[in-house]
Amino acid sequence: MAAESALSADAVAGFARRLDEAQLQAREIDSLVQECSGLALDDAYKIQSALIARRLSRGETIAGYKMGLTSKAKMEQMGIRSPIYGVLTDAMRAAEELSLRGKIHPKIEPEIAFRLGRELGGRPSPEEALAACSGAAPALEILDSRYRNFKFTLPDVVADNASSCAFAVGPWRPVPSMEKLGALKMVLSEGGVPAQVGLSSAILGHPAASLAELASLLSSSGVSLPAGCVVLAGAATSAIAVKPGNFELRVDGFEPLNLRVGG
Repeated sequence: MAAESALSADAVAGFARRLDEAQLQAREIDSLVQECSGLALDDAYKIQSALIARRLSRGETIAGYKMGLTSKAKMEQMGIRSPIYGVLTDAMRAAEELSLRGKIHPKIEPEIAFRLGRELGGRPSPEEALAACSGAAPALEILDSRYRNFKFTLPDVVADNASSCAFAVGPWRPVPSMEKLGALKMVLSEGGVPAQVGLSSAILGHPAASLAELASLLSSSGVSLPAGCVVLAGAATSAIAVKPGNFELRVDGFEPLNLRVGG
């Protein structure tokens, strides 16, 4: 299929169903580009939208959005100039414990979360985006690609809702200043032992820049970030494999976030 050829509505629905069933049945599938080698990014987002529609039809509601591929190294590796995004639903939210039941090959990574205090649309500056927030918090995202061996192309991962699986958010606090928010130390520990250490500046140079980029990406589709939604700005470090145990994220100036993972 040529790259410029848009997928039919039936093809979009078929790919969305395949990804949805893989998640529900906790089984790996071949990447979509193996069947559709010219899968375009626009079509991949259409598949993502159809995938989310299936989840909403089962009673889930949209809780927010997540940014992916926010590190410059990862963008260079994937050959892109801007990050990608996925959708978070209420069913993805983990409280103090997360079960690995129904997961394929989960990974976890440390992030900064924002809570929107008012609607944010258009193409805001990082400062404008931050001013729209009513809170910030440490967050953990659990990734779980449905593709075999966690191998995929850019259109594949977009179609698969940016590998979203689950997320946990720590206690909300007032949003730090731009200066402080851009230089926060973040330590992800597993079983009390530091496993990853990074800085918030690794998130697209500044977490607020990632939030502003999300608003710009959504505006291209005529979508705004609504008040009350949660945004995961992106990972500050590489993801690590998840196994049963205790995970803790400490971010300068925030209360720690603890997540217990069960089998």
